[in-house]
Formats: sequence, C-alpha cells, structure tokens
Amino acid sequence: MSLNADQTVEALRAAGEPTRLRILSLLASEELSVMEMSRILDQSQPRVSRHLKLMTDSGLIERFPDGARVYYRLSHDPHARRLIDTVLDILADDAGEADHRRLSEVQKDRQQAAESYFEQIAPQWDRLRSLYVSESAVEAALERAVGPGPFKRVVDLGTGSGRMLTLFGKKAKMSVGLDLSQNMLNIARANVSKAGLSKVELRHGDIFATRLPAGSADLVIVHQVLHYLADPSAAVAEAARVVCPGGRLVIVDFAPHDFEHMREAHQHRRLGFADAEITGWLVDNGLAPSAPIALPPDNEGLTVTIWTAERRAAPAAAQGRKSA
Repeated sequence: MSLNADQTVEALRAAGEPTRLRILSLLASEELSVMEMSRILDQSQPRVSRHLKLMTDSGLIERFPDGARVYYRLSHDPHARRLIDTVLDILADDAGEADHRRLSEVQKDRQQAAESYFEQIAPQWDRLRSLYVSESAVEAALERAVGPGPFKRVVDLGTGSGRMLTLFGKKAKMSVGLDLSQNMLNIARANVSKAGLSKVELRHGDIFATRLPAGSADLVIVHQVLHYLADPSAAVAEAARVVCPGGRLVIVDFAPHDFEHMREAHQHRRLGFADAEITGWLVDNGLAPSAPIALPPDNEGLTVTIWTAERRAAPAAAQGRKSA
C-alpha cells in the first residue's frame, strides 16, 4: 500500500533537515550504530539519537537492537525507499562527500581490526569455533540439512580453515573457497591437501563481490561469517545470486545473544540473528527457506542456527517454452 498524503508529508518533514539528509545518505551505504554516526557527523550521540528517533517514527528508517548496541538502516518499505531515493537523487553530487570520506575511515578501521584478528587467530580458528556448540553436532546437522549430494559445484564464502570444503568437497565435482585472509587461505590449502581433495579452488575474494557467475553453484555455504560483517544482508544477496535453479544456500550463524565481550575479544559486529531477519533476506532474494535448525549449546553459551533455502527450478513446461 502506498503512503497516503499525511504519511508522505510527515516523512518529508522528517527528512527535511540537513543532518537528517546526511544520515539518510550514510544509511544508504550500510547499517550503522549511533556511535559510528556520531563519529562521522561529528555530533554528540544524544543529538544524533534525536534525529534518528524522528526518522524512525516517520517510517524512513528502522531501529534494531543488537545486544547493548542499537543499529539503524533504511526502511525496507518499498514506498518509503522510493521517497528516500528521490530525495537523495536531487541532492547535489558533492553533498555529503566529507561524511562519506569519514565513513570510509570507519570502514577501514573495522577492516584493519578484523584482518589483524583473523591473521592472529587463524591457527586456532577451528578450536575457537567449537567453544559453544560441539562442531561435530553442527556438522552432523549440516550434512542432514544439505543432503547426500552429489553436487556439481560447492562454493564456501568466508572459507576460513576450509573445513566446509573438506566436509562437502568429496561430494562435489568441483569446489571453490573464498576468504580475505591470506593466512586463513594458507591453512585451508593445507587442510584441503591433507584431505586428498584435488578439485578445489581457493581464492582471495570478497564476500560482497565474489566475481562468481550468477547461478553457478548448486550448494553455497556461509558458515559463521555474517556476524563479522557491517552489511550482512548484502552478503546474503551476493550468496543467493550464485545459487542456481534447484540449488541451495546454507547459512550457519549464532542466534541472538548478549555476550557483549564478543565484540572486542573476537571482532563480532552483530550478536547473532533472529530467524525472521535471515528468512526475510532469503525470501527477498528469491529463495524458498526451510524451517531453521537451532542447536543449543552443551553448557551455558551460544545457540547455533542453520538456515537453508532453495532456488526453485523453473517448471519443465516453462523451460520448454523458453527454449522453443
């Protein structure tokens, strides 16, 4: 349903202030916390929070808590997004350049901290991953969710130590693993070689821009990656793009939790994901989700969830008409 006249006026009024226009422009790039926006805008957090509340109340942006932090993103409502796009399109081309330079600095700081962390902990990566739920339990559930195969092409985004490749590579004609950490890739190469897998390609690559052909894999895995990312929905979109008709995307990550120390100690940006959030992203990208699988911890700790979704194959009759 479209915005009525009163809603449109309220939304325009909420956007019609210089700082709020700057905030909309920033959130068009990625979701951000109040602390990050305060740094970029060079304004106090209470002042930024007041602007954010007005825009949230008007439906222009969405507020979502994540542990002790709160993040904001542009509204997913298509009518609100169309209004935002129109407002941003009429701004001068150089409007907000300084803000986006400071946003780039924030992103660079995040990336450097993450790269440093992954290079340091790469040798202990598999041990750290199994601190909360037994890795054998996760992998057994994964194998049940994925099915017996065989697979034409498996793609593992954020492959880390290559464990997913060694787990599913023997069921695949060919596998590809991408990671930004060269140290992780070196460990993955050693593990893949030790497992006797020859048809595995390991690449230094970005999960947001994989450069893999659309619809080129019948199994895409994103294992314990999303909680490190500033824009997890964009990563899900890129992963979904690679899934072929009849293929499957599998996401493994934490359910929502309040272990705040994971941010500083392990560079986690998000403290888990709700089923509705992940499922919404899957549906938005043309996939049909299955029921999530929740794996509670053996003791006090974090719950791991497995989300799977399929890209439905076109009906045979439709395929025949297309080729005719």
